[in-house]
Amino acid sequence: MQHAAYLMSICPKSMWPAVKAMLHSVYDQPVAASVHAQFGRLLDYVDEKLPAVAEHLGQVREDILAFTAFPKDVWGQIWSNNPTERLDKEIRRRTDAVGIFPSRDAIVRLVGAVLAEQTDEWIEGRRHLGLDVLARCRLDTVADTDSEMGANTMPALSA
Repeated sequence: MQHAAYLMSICPKSMWPAVKAMLHSVYDQPVAASVHAQFGRLLDYVDEKLPAVAEHLGQVREDILAFTAFPKDVWGQIWSNNPTERLDKEIRRRTDAVGIFPSRDAIVRLVGAVLAEQTDEWIEGRRHLGLDVLARCRLDTVADTDSEMGANTMPALSA
């Protein structure tokens, strides 16, 4: 929902609660067809009243609705950016604790350590999108012309 922050900046304060509710209702739909229909209703709602909002939503329609191409049970994981926000918050917390860094290398080492910890957690299996989820989300098998793998075989996913 990275587009919500931009929409909030171009939407009048009095209209934002309604636009926000309509935007969230897009994600509450049970099937892909309903998601697309609700997004169309959102565009209709803002078209005359808020042309800048309508223009932005029209431009990012494919990005916002991309999650509907995947299985329904992983939609929440796809559209959520909570893991990224959590990681950003941890980096911010640690850099704030240090305060002033003596050099650019020092901050790179600190942020690198935080990212290395995150990588270790993923290796241990605590992932936002596990390998089973990624395998279910694979839209098409990969056609390979190599003789070792036949056409339309799915190569193993690696971490």
